[in-house]
Amino acid sequence: MNAIRTSRLQSSRFSLLMGVAILTCMLTSAGWTQAQEAVPFPKLPEGAGEISPKAAKTFTAAESGLKYRILRAGTGAKPTPQQKVVVNYHGWLFNGRVFDSSYARGMPITFGLNQVIKGWTEGMQYVGKGGMIELEIPGYLGYGLQGQPGSGIPPNATLHFLVELIDIME
Repeated sequence: MNAIRTSRLQSSRFSLLMGVAILTCMLTSAGWTQAQEAVPFPKLPEGAGEISPKAAKTFTAAESGLKYRILRAGTGAKPTPQQKVVVNYHGWLFNGRVFDSSYARGMPITFGLNQVIKGWTEGMQYVGKGGMIELEIPGYLGYGLQGQPGSGIPPNATLHFLVELIDIME
């Protein structure tokens, strides 16, 4: 009798542990993750607008692997991949080396969202006109295995961007 009870108890524990493991996998794949630690805000380049006092202290992980946080929500519409956007941006690598910055050039840039790396196309759809977003783009959503020769972006590099969405054009 005790052997049967012990066997049932072990089976129940195993079932419970398997259920918890499956639930954890499901929640993680749906974007529900454990609480993350706060990450310091990036150093703003000269000419950048302010970060909102309500800005997220942690990143949100999208299903694709893109990480982002809204630093200023904006009050306007959010762009679609078929639209052109006018932005100011600042891009750097994990080691802090800046590889490109429209702020440094002193003028914003206009481009079609479907004409840039996948991480930008996806990430810019999370912020409204007038907003500011910070993006952490894994290599496979950036320049991939080839990197970006001539710009100093190595193969499979994680890219970091601070982007202000100035305008959306049709």
